Amino acid sequence: MTESGIGQPILRKEDLSFLIGRGSFTDDFNIPGQAYAYVLRSPHAHARIASIDTSAALVASGILAVFTAPDIKAAGLGTLPCLFPVTQRDGSPMISPPRPILAEGFVRHVGNAVAFIVADTLSEAKDAAELIDVDYEPLPAIVETKSITQDGAPLVWPEATNNICYIWETGNSEATDAAFDVAGHIVDLDLVNNRVVVASLESRVLVGQWDGTRYTLHTPTQGVHSIRRQLANNIFNLPEEKFRLITPDVGGSFGMKNKLYPEQPLVLFAARALGRPVKWTADRSESFLSDTQGRDQVNHAELAFDAEGRIQALRVDTIYNMGAYLSQIGPAVVTWGSKAALQIGAYRIPQAFSRITGVFSHTVPIDGYRGAGRPEASYVIERLVDAAARKLKMDPADFRRLNFIAPDEMPHTTALNLTYDSGEFRRNLDDGLALGDYGGNGTRKAISESAGKLRGCGMSYHLETTGEGNTETTRIRVEPTGGVTIVQGTQSGGQGHATIFPQIVAERLGIEVDRIEFIQGDTDLVAVGSGTGGSKSTCLGGVSCDRAAIAVIERGRLIASHVLEAASADIEYADGLFKVTGTDRSRTLYEIAVAAEGQSFLSNDGEIGLFGMGEFGSTVASFANGCHLCEVEIDPETGVIEIARYSVVSDHGTIINPLLVEGQIHGGVAQGTGQAILENCVYEERTGQFLSGSFMDYALPRADDLPFFEVSLTEGIPSLTNPLGLKGAGESGTMGAPPALVNAVVDALTKFGIDNIDMPMTPERVWRVISGTCRTA
Repeated sequence: MTESGIGQPILRKEDLSFLIGRGSFTDDFNIPGQAYAYVLRSPHAHARIASIDTSAALVASGILAVFTAPDIKAAGLGTLPCLFPVTQRDGSPMISPPRPILAEGFVRHVGNAVAFIVADTLSEAKDAAELIDVDYEPLPAIVETKSITQDGAPLVWPEATNNICYIWETGNSEATDAAFDVAGHIVDLDLVNNRVVVASLESRVLVGQWDGTRYTLHTPTQGVHSIRRQLANNIFNLPEEKFRLITPDVGGSFGMKNKLYPEQPLVLFAARALGRPVKWTADRSESFLSDTQGRDQVNHAELAFDAEGRIQALRVDTIYNMGAYLSQIGPAVVTWGSKAALQIGAYRIPQAFSRITGVFSHTVPIDGYRGAGRPEASYVIERLVDAAARKLKMDPADFRRLNFIAPDEMPHTTALNLTYDSGEFRRNLDDGLALGDYGGNGTRKAISESAGKLRGCGMSYHLETTGEGNTETTRIRVEPTGGVTIVQGTQSGGQGHATIFPQIVAERLGIEVDRIEFIQGDTDLVAVGSGTGGSKSTCLGGVSCDRAAIAVIERGRLIASHVLEAASADIEYADGLFKVTGTDRSRTLYEIAVAAEGQSFLSNDGEIGLFGMGEFGSTVASFANGCHLCEVEIDPETGVIEIARYSVVSDHGTIINPLLVEGQIHGGVAQGTGQAILENCVYEERTGQFLSGSFMDYALPRADDLPFFEVSLTEGIPSLTNPLGLKGAGESGTMGAPPALVNAVVDALTKFGIDNIDMPMTPERVWRVISGTCRTA
């Protein structure tokens, strides 16, 4: 019996190399003779490019090439694809303008790539960029989400009337309106889900090569196969085998590195044109201006309920700001994969209707950011539920209990056509309130007030879709030298894949995890893969690992039957040993691997060795869920918020490694906290300049902004939608934290008659609300 299999809280296998400085990141990779690239970016949010003169730059010291849009078009390169279009409510396609690799005719956000300069050194490339003369004719810009669709607003794309890309709807509008007409009570809120910068620890980095027959690109990604497919099919119009993509260690991504960006085809194009490798590394300022950003929507949300507090209907109208260009999944972040349907949350809501208007603006493009549409949906319902409880003067926990979907109602199909397979929402809420000592909040509130502070307690109940996605394939090989190799197409960005997947294989094979190596991130070594995202890696990759391990055992049983001279039906396997039933004749897993190297054990495709393949994909989701409880203390003189305590009880089905799941929850709560109280993307309203374009002006949460998080993982509620009962864990913290924090602050400010405050709840904003200069901020 293995001591490092499923359920064991073992330390991450990969951490030692990081701790001693032996991680391998893309920026660590250099090729002798490589050139260096720099991107000239637009200083304007909106302008016509009258002309570009590169002549002075081309003769500058060390300059190898300067590429602009005409060079890209002359080479026949394509445009950056949007892979997930949205169909409008009338069945028509959305407005989908092309996204050129370098700006053609117009720039549409500050940071829009205009020219690509390649030189012997980075400093020479930067110096030459200053010699490029771009004649810009500045034009009016629009950046404020609330104002984008107004008549007379500057247009980002002439074909998009009122800057509208699409209008999308789900649910029954007529039935929802009818339920509101007869409702005993209605609450409504205007909510802002503020735009955030991703700010991963590692920036985007590229090293491109051309060897005369194919391209090689070193780049941090969330899966090499998708990026290779886009480069081959959408940009270069070449077979995929003409491209090798390599992703080593990744220093965080959160959705941002799951996209194709202009710089990726540019370094490959330049490498072929110059006959030498080309490297590009984004500095932090470039990251602020060119990495996809997250969230950015405003909602008018309404909840109808009766006198006892039973919810009758939900109605939400959303404006979703996608930025200047359609990114890879940008338009579908809040619609595709039932993201908008999660506005129902864990509640029994008979009627619901949601409308989302996707709009263009002169800002950096938006795409999926940790949670990708699910935190936005959770924020809507959890803020509404608290508002409804306040209106009835009802405890918000009691209001939730009354409206939760009960376990005996599972499977439950919601009014927005999501089918929940399992969940004990009331149990998790009660456990969460006990963990956070909800009953003692009144006493702590009185103590804070006696010290001149305001104290509030807020809760939220998150429910998210996880585990949906294309097929993930795993190959496992038992090495004759005494190890096991897993090859899979997911990609870790810090989640712990090199520990989680070996634990699953260790459990099935009955061996210890330290004998198992996990290989990822190289299209020459990993044939296929769907990549990481949407809290699906373990749900899909874990099951495919388990199936591959089963295939290893089955092939091993056949080989063992020959070695042990017994019928394969008489061969049993347990704890790394093949044994003839009822005898003491046996061989270890590794002895059978040695035997499998013989030509007599060729597989159907002519391969020797002890190996197995496993696949798993799912079109149905599993539903992680749980309770977040937060207490804040506010200094009314300064508006400073201190998070006094924070607790989470969360259901993630079968737990592979509780340490890693708790770590994911901690990280998600930290990022959600950043959005709620600190992180603020500010664009100047008139010019579209990005005013919070560095860490001097954009605040991320630090250790002293956060309390110790108390986390408890629910046991005994496996998902019914995958064989291992798994529910994703990577993004749940970002769903629960923002509404819990805002609900806590609103609770603290109730004495001032405040029932709403927008994120980020900076000290200035809180102070203004308290001082009465801004009613709802």
